[in-house]
Amino acid sequence: MASIFSKIVAGEIPCHKVAETDEFLAFLDVFPVAPGHTLVIPKKEVDYLFDLDEDQYLGLMQFARQIAPALERAVPCRRIGVSVIGLEVPHVHVHLIPINSMDDMNFNKKIKMSQEDLAETAAKIRSFL
Repeated sequence: MASIFSKIVAGEIPCHKVAETDEFLAFLDVFPVAPGHTLVIPKKEVDYLFDLDEDQYLGLMQFARQIAPALERAVPCRRIGVSVIGLEVPHVHVHLIPINSMDDMNFNKKIKMSQEDLAETAAKIRSFL
């Protein structure tokens, strides 16, 4: 069964897209822990980060690295936190989260953002790419 992220890649579920290549997609998390919380995924569905082949792994990290400076400019913060947990959705995903303290990486503290705020945030990040 296709993961929710594969359905996003296929266009079956909408997302607030930040950036896209033939192999990777970055979009805002709809259940963010901070404004600008971005998910970076390979379009190919692979469950576990370390099951990616070397080119996919390096490509995913390079793509995430390209998103981070734009995210930092769009959502001012001390730095961009990076996390790969991979238990909640069986599809590799890298979390890029604007942070000012360690508490900002708390996945148990979700914030609510309207669809309009998410769209505006995604557009702002894209403007810095």
